[in-house]
Amino acid sequence: MKQILSEADKTYLENKIRAAETETRAQIVLAVIRRCDNYPAIPWKAFALVASLTGLAVVALHFLFPIWISVHVILLSVTTILAAGTAAALLTIIWPGFALLFLTRNQREAETRQYAGSLFLSHELFATEGRRGVLIMTGLFERHVVILPDTGLNQWLDKAEMNGIISGMKPLLRSGNLREALEAGLKGLVEALQPPLPDTTCKNELPDQIIEEEGE
Repeated sequence: MKQILSEADKTYLENKIRAAETETRAQIVLAVIRRCDNYPAIPWKAFALVASLTGLAVVALHFLFPIWISVHVILLSVTTILAAGTAAALLTIIWPGFALLFLTRNQREAETRQYAGSLFLSHELFATEGRRGVLIMTGLFERHVVILPDTGLNQWLDKAEMNGIISGMKPLLRSGNLREALEAGLKGLVEALQPPLPDTTCKNELPDQIIEEEGE
């Protein structure tokens, strides 16, 4: 798998995780996922939309500049429409920013939340004393962040608190500053979990290593 964060960034953030856990007494896990779903419908959506628009443009040109309809003209028109649609479909594969245009906000949020839930369970983030684990997961393709706290943090981390933390991360993500975005998430979490949680254990129950996955 191609590395997402550099080793220097990982070391820096892992030190920040340990410091944040000391300040909050929570167990914090950071995760960066390149793509939370393969979204097979995106190329087809791009093909259909661009081919339709190209077809309308071809028809409009025939109305504006009437010419004798021949087999060659028909073949050229059909080829142009199909070529434009195919180019758009290929562009969604090689250019994530273009592909994202064909993904609704609800789809992005649903897929990242579903992936975060699966990650929470597969890495057993629930297995902490007092159920005080919390996951901050970033979907790079989706440009979306999910904060998933365990039940022991419910009274400290409500929806408004989590949205505030995410709002502080998103401008940094949009500008490509992933390390700074994750650091901002940790800082927001520390501020939200003050005063610290009741002390029940000094053990570091969850690994501090950042989870990196290609995703779907």
